[in-house]
Amino acid sequence: MRRVRDEQPIGLPIRRTNPTWERAFQRRLVISDALILTVTLFGTQAVWLGIDTSLRVATNLPLPVPYSAATVALLVLWMLFLKFLGSRSPRVIGSGFTEYSRIAGASFRLFGLVAIVALMLQFLPARGYIITAFPIGVVLLIGSRWAWRQWLRKQRRSGRYLIRVLLVGSPSSVEHLYEEFGRRAYLGFEIVGACLPKRTSDSPLDLPVDRLGAFEDVAAVARRERVHAVALAGSEELPPEAVRRIGWRLESTGVDLMVAPAITEVAGTRIHTRPVGGLPLMYVDSPSYEGGKRTAKAVLDFGLAWFAIIVTSPLMIATAIGVRLTSPGPVLFRQQRIGLNGKAFDVYKFRSMRIGADAELAALLREQGTDGTPLFKVDNDPRITRFGAFIRKYSLDELPQFFNVVRGEMSIVGPRPQRAEEVALYDNAAGRRLLVKPGITGLWQVSGRSDLSWEDTIRLDLYYAENWSLLDDFVILLWTVKTVLQSRGAR
Repeated sequence: MRRVRDEQPIGLPIRRTNPTWERAFQRRLVISDALILTVTLFGTQAVWLGIDTSLRVATNLPLPVPYSAATVALLVLWMLFLKFLGSRSPRVIGSGFTEYSRIAGASFRLFGLVAIVALMLQFLPARGYIITAFPIGVVLLIGSRWAWRQWLRKQRRSGRYLIRVLLVGSPSSVEHLYEEFGRRAYLGFEIVGACLPKRTSDSPLDLPVDRLGAFEDVAAVARRERVHAVALAGSEELPPEAVRRIGWRLESTGVDLMVAPAITEVAGTRIHTRPVGGLPLMYVDSPSYEGGKRTAKAVLDFGLAWFAIIVTSPLMIATAIGVRLTSPGPVLFRQQRIGLNGKAFDVYKFRSMRIGADAELAALLREQGTDGTPLFKVDNDPRITRFGAFIRKYSLDELPQFFNVVRGEMSIVGPRPQRAEEVALYDNAAGRRLLVKPGITGLWQVSGRSDLSWEDTIRLDLYYAENWSLLDDFVILLWTVKTVLQSRGAR
């Protein structure tokens, strides 16, 4: 049989011979999802309807439908929706918000379908059963995935469940990709080395990874090093024909081929591919700042803010009393911040600092050497009162900002509003965070709160500003609760 230069025989079927941890991890997710939905659905049925197995769903169908049978059907459909809408795809599990968004999206679609079918067939299950099972199921599913993610990251810190990656490209592009992987160590990518252009074979290079060969050696190196994936870094020395040949040579090895585009920080929902004469073109939609999606966000913000004000009003009263009793001065602190499109507004917070704290800020920033960074944070801030430290720890000082949301000046989810002095230090990239309304909570708050650098903060804010969706907002809200309960505090 004719061969292609020491690679797999032409015409033989291609089998994946080097599986990673993904399949075993997916099985764990299937089992935990099934257990959670079983407990949620049957538990909700027991709470609302009792354990009487003779109960029937009200319907005009000729055959009676027991509630237990309807619950089993809903359980199976929910599992199928989670599977076929990609909530357990190897490309999303273990990192990012896409996994959580797909869980919420699959659940919304399922219950929308249930509502339509129930209306058409006059199939009328108890409303409390449906209304309760849906949000509880979504929250428990997302919580379970978060717990599995923590377990996975713990395994990776111990050197297990890693994805061995070989980098391919020019020295500069390999170094850049290595740094990007290093910033996301929790993803479990273990860089084993790099294949560089043949012209660099005799050149001394100061690279953070070992040089293991040239472009022509990629398949052999991948087999020898037992890698799981080959990452092609952007390089003018990797023409389309070279990339295609690398793909051919990797086919029999069971190794994934990843291509790192020059564009970064773009959500998958904005990326579309379209083959044109065998050339896969990647379309990147422009960020959406207007239209129906923004209107829906404003309506939801208004309703949720009023709901939050009503629910938290006893907590706000208690916090106000605590501020008044523990330090002299007003209960509320009002400060001008910069919002949507650079418009100034007054933000409200419960006062957590002593009187005159603003006048001390510049000196404290100069003292710690951060007065030139547009993120005015003071380590071990001496201006914070004892009670102020407590309400900051649990973000109680932010509760009055729900009134800012009602007034249309802020959103519940979005980049944090900053002072005019901070905005004056923005470059063009940072200025793009003003294209959306500022928020009470946001992506960087649930990704590290005050522990993040300005560079990481602005990267997350820009990602949110250009890729936001209502489903992502829902997930960020759930993660805000978790972050506040962890009590790591903010500065």
